[in-house]
Amino acid sequence: MAMMMISLHNLPSKLPVSRSNQFFTSRAMSLPLRSTVTVRSPKSSAQIRSPLIARASSTAGFSENVSDVLGEVTIFTATGEPVMLKDLWDQNEGVAVVALLRHFGCFCCWELASALKESKPRFDSAGVKLIAVGVGTPNKARILAERLPFPLDCLYADPDRKAYDVLGLYYGLGRTFFNPASAKVFSRFESLKKSLTNYTLEGTPDDKSGVLQQGGMFVFKGKELLYARKDEGTGDHAPLDDIFNICCKVPVA
Repeated sequence: MAMMMISLHNLPSKLPVSRSNQFFTSRAMSLPLRSTVTVRSPKSSAQIRSPLIARASSTAGFSENVSDVLGEVTIFTATGEPVMLKDLWDQNEGVAVVALLRHFGCFCCWELASALKESKPRFDSAGVKLIAVGVGTPNKARILAERLPFPLDCLYADPDRKAYDVLGLYYGLGRTFFNPASAKVFSRFESLKKSLTNYTLEGTPDDKSGVLQQGGMFVFKGKELLYARKDEGTGDHAPLDDIFNICCKVPVA
């Protein structure tokens, strides 16, 4: 976690406020079971404590047209060509795993990218399209692709975090550096060490506010959202076994 703390020195003096969107509701917040949320009664100033049960992998909080909205987002290939997300997989029957990394200089994301690369043959054999998106410009994406390495044809850059906004992924200082979920990285020391052989901080976005963005994992069949998981904190990645189970259950056209 020391590497995460180093990047605190590169943060802007004024942090941007997390951006909200109309396509994601609070019901999809990844809160622990039996947690509570404080709300105000419309007829009283009294606070009400009510149970809120939600899971990180729930799709219930997303609108039915989230794939349509996401599909209109333009991102960039690692070689710098603009592309709309809806053009990356068959919008009728195609199955796609869309992995949103934090940014290309995040060492935990290098670990995730390494695991995705190793899993790509399994995705390919199941007819599943792998799409990895990171915060930053295409030249930053190429740094990860060349040094990890990672297949260029599966890697995309979202410098303005448009896809992250549509999907309502977490953002902020607390989520990035101080969330308890980040402690999971300590149990993966060996895989981290292996993936960081050629690691460099040069993949970090020039706009340092991008380092506060969290990622997530999504599975689509055509326009249907089958699986959605928001990372609670840095390194809190979706278990790939869960992704494989979803993909294997879906008949691929």
